[in-house]
Amino acid sequence: MNVKDFYFDLPKEQIAQDPLEDRSASRLLVLDKETGKYEHKIFKDIIGYLEPGDCLVLNNTKVIPARLFGEKEGTQAKIEILLLKRKENDVWETLVKPGKKAKPGTKILFGGGLLKGEVLEVVEEGNRLIRFQYDGIFEEILDQLGQMPLPPYITHQLEDKNRYQTVYAKYDGSAAAPTAGLHFTPALLEEIRNKGVDIAEVTLHVGLGTFRPVKVENVTDHHMHSEYFMINEEAAEKINRAKENGKRVICVGTTSCRTIESAADEKGRLKACSGWTDIFIYPGYRFKILDALITNFHLPESTLLMLVSALAGREHILAAYEEAVKQGYRFFSFGDAMFIQ
Repeated sequence: MNVKDFYFDLPKEQIAQDPLEDRSASRLLVLDKETGKYEHKIFKDIIGYLEPGDCLVLNNTKVIPARLFGEKEGTQAKIEILLLKRKENDVWETLVKPGKKAKPGTKILFGGGLLKGEVLEVVEEGNRLIRFQYDGIFEEILDQLGQMPLPPYITHQLEDKNRYQTVYAKYDGSAAAPTAGLHFTPALLEEIRNKGVDIAEVTLHVGLGTFRPVKVENVTDHHMHSEYFMINEEAAEKINRAKENGKRVICVGTTSCRTIESAADEKGRLKACSGWTDIFIYPGYRFKILDALITNFHLPESTLLMLVSALAGREHILAAYEEAVKQGYRFFSFGDAMFIQ
C-alpha cells in the first residue's frame, strides 16, 4: 500500500484559517460507508442521524498553550519550543527551533525569566528534553506566556484561545485539539442527551504525531508516536452497554476512535484502563468497537486519511473528498465535518 494512494488535490484557499462564529454551523458531508453515497447537511443536523441508545464517544483532552518563545541565556538568540510530552514533573520532551542553538546545557529564558529551561539531552528525532524552573504553578505561567500550538497550515493569529478547544475539554495535556469536537456547542450536546443518546468521555492527549507527515513510501513502514489515554469505568460501561443492546458506538474524532480501539479486547469489550497507544489504523484493519465516526477533512497522504479509509474504503473516501473540494467545503482543523455511518 503506497502513501501516494492517499493523495488528493486541494486548492490552498479551501484550508480554513479561522473558526466559524457558530461552531455548529459548519457544513456536514454524510457518507454511507457501505454504498459510498453522500448527502450535504449542516453540522447541527447530526442529531437527526443519532438514535436513542447510541453511544457518542468524546475525547475530553484539553490543549495546553504549548508554544513558548524565549531567548538563549547570554546571547539573547531567539528560540521557539513546543511542549510535546511531560516526562516527569518539570521535565518535558519538546520540539525546538532552531535546534542547533539548543545543545545540552543550554539555558533558555521565557517571559524575561518568569520561566527558565535547561536542555538536558537530545532524544529521538532531534527532540530535546528540557527541565523547567519557576516560582508558582507551571500551568498558570504557561497560560500567561504560552500560545496555542496551531497546525502549520493555519497562518492566521487566533483571537480567542478557547476556539481551539472543545466545549467539553477537561484534562490538560494535548499539543493539538481533537478537532472533530470543535463543532459541538453545549446546546447541541444537551439536545443529543435529551434524545436518549448516551455520551461517554474518554481522554487521549494528542501529540505531535498529528502534524507529522508520512515520510515512507510503504504505508506499513510508518511508525506512529505514542500518546497517553485514559478510559474510566463509567465510559467503559456506557460503550459496552450500547454494543450489548445492538446500538451504535459513534466516535467524535480519530483520537476517540484510536482510544477505544486500542483498549478493546478481542471480543470488542472495554474495561477501565490507561496507558500509551501507538495504534496505526489503515485499510485492512478490522474495527472492534467503532460503528460510525464524526470527523473533519484530513490532509492528503496523512495517517488520519488512512484511518477514515479503513472505515469507509479508500475509493469511497477519495470520491467524497473530491465532491467536498468541488462543493467548496472548508478543510482541516477549523474546517467542515463529515459523518461516516
